[in-house]
Amino acid sequence: MRRKEHKALAEQGDGRLARTRYMWLYGKEKVPRKYWDVFYILRNSDLKTARAWALKENLRRLWHYKRLSAAKFHRKSWYFWATHCRLEPVVQVAKMLKCRLSLVLNYFTHRVTNALSEGINSRVEAIKIAARGFRNPEFFKIMIWFRLGGLDLYPVTHGIP
Repeated sequence: MRRKEHKALAEQGDGRLARTRYMWLYGKEKVPRKYWDVFYILRNSDLKTARAWALKENLRRLWHYKRLSAAKFHRKSWYFWATHCRLEPVVQVAKMLKCRLSLVLNYFTHRVTNALSEGINSRVEAIKIAARGFRNPEFFKIMIWFRLGGLDLYPVTHGIP
């Protein structure tokens, strides 16, 4: 969204969105101080990027609900807003979430996420990247166990606790 809008604005000589790529990825409460001045001016503007960011932030509120009925109501009102915002990428995301609604709402029944497994996968990928790949799958498995197995591999020193 930001890229397309920046390109269109740049052709008109408007550079408001220049060097703001990563700024829009922050949540409302985590915007670094160095971006405050620019961010709050752009956020309150009539830019499509600002509307898309507001929709993203509003959807994040879904996870704060405790009851399934409240979450369903929030999701329904967000879906209406998202599908009527005339921002095609946002409409596509809203429709994709609607198709997976039962999977999303499972969180409110079970309160379980896959965050732990995603964290482990991230660390496994870091091992693979650090080694620049592995030719032998067995060695890759050994490295995963070695790094993530929780082994105490420090040598025992005699007389020093």
